Amino acid sequence: MKGVILAAGKGTRMGPLTENRSKAMLPVANRPLLEHIIVALKASGIREIVVVTGYAGEKIQEYFKDGSRLGVHIEYIEQKEQRGTADAIAVVRDSVSERFLVTNGDMLAGIADIKTLISTGGDAVLAAKKVDVPQQYGILYVKGHKVEKLVEKPEKSASNLANAGIYIFNPSIFDAIGNTITSPRGEYEITDSIQFMIDSGKNVSYAPIEKWQDIGFPWHLLEANETMLGEDEDIQWDILGEIEPYATLKGNVSVGRGTIIRNGSYITGPVVIGNNCDIGPNCYIRSATSIGDNVRVGNAVEVKNSIVMSGTHIGHLSYVGDSIIGEGCNFGAGTKVANLRHDNRTVMVELGGKRIDSGRRKLGVIMGDNVHTGINSLMNVGTTVAGGACINPGEFIRGKYPGEK
Repeated sequence: MKGVILAAGKGTRMGPLTENRSKAMLPVANRPLLEHIIVALKASGIREIVVVTGYAGEKIQEYFKDGSRLGVHIEYIEQKEQRGTADAIAVVRDSVSERFLVTNGDMLAGIADIKTLISTGGDAVLAAKKVDVPQQYGILYVKGHKVEKLVEKPEKSASNLANAGIYIFNPSIFDAIGNTITSPRGEYEITDSIQFMIDSGKNVSYAPIEKWQDIGFPWHLLEANETMLGEDEDIQWDILGEIEPYATLKGNVSVGRGTIIRNGSYITGPVVIGNNCDIGPNCYIRSATSIGDNVRVGNAVEVKNSIVMSGTHIGHLSYVGDSIIGEGCNFGAGTKVANLRHDNRTVMVELGGKRIDSGRRKLGVIMGDNVHTGINSLMNVGTTVAGGACINPGEFIRGKYPGEK
């Protein structure tokens, strides 16, 4: 069986994080989302993989090449225009001749769940996950093991089974796609193609899954990062760098080659630190933090529950919590990120011209690449910072920075 991974979209709901990369290349536990998906497919017995690329697809190919490093073979097919999920699946028609798996490139599922999905019979099989708020998802209405109807984000729902975005199809799906018309938002939706299969009398079934994370918004990256650091059996908790005598590492901590952890540093795992980093002295790195390659964390810095991408420097006396920091950023001394709403309400974030409720009381900054902050810069909870921005010394920013002119 082949696996098809849909990784053509930009991921506009990720704000500044996808200005220079597709959502599938965002890091979780120091590896791209797409790599976690490929590793899970391989562990489920799938070694022939087709990746559908589009936005920033060259970076995907440059990173994964032919897939041999991961023990799989990868074929790349470009979706030249992003015209919906059904259109993305249609481009692989000449590359599959039998039953195949399809997954979106922005979600993580358990290996056991993928195996269950593969072993379930039907012309199409949909992964389904019970959710608390059906109004936020595409919902499956089922009878027995059969899917009778799919409804996108219903106002009221008698079902709480969400479409998890992982499918098994036989080649009849391509005929259904050929009979699919554009949705109100002008795209060819795979859910409409599946409904066509149902209405045509095809056997469309479902398989409930347990472990599933949909990475729709930036804070979902933090949740996935915490989960993977706690559960990913592929993480090698090795100390390959230099640990000076008075540094303290507690719990699961991975330190890459060429990295130095200086005296007085206190690190509580799970934490992964990449290659050629300079950490400390006298800093505090708390659990659920991933630090990429060539990162500098200075004296008296605290970093907590965050993703810090490669090439970023966090100057002394700074604080970063519950945040995602892009590549090549530079924090001036004393930069502080607020990460807790003190009025007990949840943090609102501006993304794609809308204010979105993150559902979290703790959420810091969402920062693009190559941002520079001056000394004593301050960032409010839920601030998004565009790549390349320069924040003045002592400046307090909030909402979307820079704002609309």
